[in-house]
Amino acid sequence: MTSNMAINSLGIPSQAEIGQRLKKELPEIVHELSSSTLGDEGFAHVNPAPIPTRESAAAVIEVMRRIMFPGYFDRVRLEELNLQYRLGQDVTTLFHMLAQQVSIAVRHDCLRYGQPCASCDEMGYFAALEVVRQLPRLRRLLAGDVRAAYAGDPASRSYDEIIFCYPGLYAITIYRLAHVLYHLEVPLLPRLMTEYAHSHTGIEIHPGAHIEESFFIDHGTGVVIGQTSHIGARVRIYQGVTLGALSLSPEEVDSLRSAKRHPTIEDDVIIYSGATILGGNTVVGARSVIGGNTWITQSVPPDTMVLLKAPEHIYTGKN
Repeated sequence: MTSNMAINSLGIPSQAEIGQRLKKELPEIVHELSSSTLGDEGFAHVNPAPIPTRESAAAVIEVMRRIMFPGYFDRVRLEELNLQYRLGQDVTTLFHMLAQQVSIAVRHDCLRYGQPCASCDEMGYFAALEVVRQLPRLRRLLAGDVRAAYAGDPASRSYDEIIFCYPGLYAITIYRLAHVLYHLEVPLLPRLMTEYAHSHTGIEIHPGAHIEESFFIDHGTGVVIGQTSHIGARVRIYQGVTLGALSLSPEEVDSLRSAKRHPTIEDDVIIYSGATILGGNTVVGARSVIGGNTWITQSVPPDTMVLLKAPEHIYTGKN
């Protein structure tokens, strides 16, 4: 009772009065919202067809992981007797899921941008078939990534630990599938997939980046790999590494959308935590080591170690 009296003393209207105000003001608020949504702001999305969702991308990812690592993420026990049957089921499921989601993504772009949409379903089936064809190659690549993690991290006890627990491998697994879809020019879905991985791991890999075999991200949080990055074989990077683009003026952005803006990392390079490497013309030569917290915008020759000069530490206290 005391609290109600205190509230009323502030001049707060009663529930009935609030209801009357809502009836009066709500239509005007909704009209203003709908008018601004239908305006020319560049991101109205009222008439176009539906787009792939995060949930559908996540479902594709889970089936993909079961295929890439049989027995690890299955809900039933997998044995030699039922291996081919289960893989057959999962590959068929993946094919139909991808065909549907690709078709939705392509149809959305066609309707949104006024393009003819005569073969969206066929494009979905074609892209899904191409992904299925590449599954054996993707599995070989991921097996190399697992071995690279085990070889590069003395804390790892087994391949099982890496497959189940390492966020770097999770992000790389999703990237490798998204990369195939990206080069098939599937709109939106590849980015949905890699951003799903980003939200779960803190590792951002653009599906357009080119990453060769035996790639290892240790720890991983805060890693950013830009769209036009090229990473060679047997590269190892640590948390907080950025392979990014130099800052652009607004006038330069459109003209450089298809240009190489991110660095090239050659074979057998190690990049320690917090390093930032920027620019499309920047090449880190093979077998180089880039120390932690370095900032690099120029090329580094092969077989080079780049380190920061040791800072001066100041110690205070009784001892």
